[in-house]
Amino acid sequence: MAKDTQYRQGFTLIELLVVIMIVSLVYFFGLSGVEKISAKPQPLTPLNLKSILLQNDTASKRMTLMCLNKCQTCYLKRQMDGSFEIYDNSIDLTDTKVYTLNSGNDLTAVEYGRYQDDKICLLIDFYPNGSSTQLILKQRDKVYFLPAFFKEPIETKTIEEAKEIWLENSRLLSDNGDFY
Repeated sequence: MAKDTQYRQGFTLIELLVVIMIVSLVYFFGLSGVEKISAKPQPLTPLNLKSILLQNDTASKRMTLMCLNKCQTCYLKRQMDGSFEIYDNSIDLTDTKVYTLNSGNDLTAVEYGRYQDDKICLLIDFYPNGSSTQLILKQRDKVYFLPAFFKEPIETKTIEEAKEIWLENSRLLSDNGDFY
């Protein structure tokens, strides 16, 4: 009779398995979605264009970004001999106009032509060493200078200010050999 009055001092294996199963289900249905929401990639903008594409795991290869339809649709080519694939993350490059400096240091709007009957509005190359095509981008009422080497894009107030930054960077590069 002494055995009937004793209390149990632990859980059975089945009780522990049921508790583990319940906790797993709560995590699976309740908490697993939280991680997916916070891991959404940022939309591609003139300020993060270079950093987002170069942090990609294919940054060891040359890449080309091409945008069509007033920069609402973009394609990425990951190798020189590869084909363009749709860039399926969000994009905030709508109505971007591209400028460069010609040999006389005059601002020139870039006309890229067409790709599969759609007008190309942006074409930019990214190289394994972290450099890219140097451009000035105008989007709505903002202007951005995208340097060729290692610097982050700079937002400016006017297109003339972006041109001056371009020319200053060119002077700094050309003066670099004066120390030898």
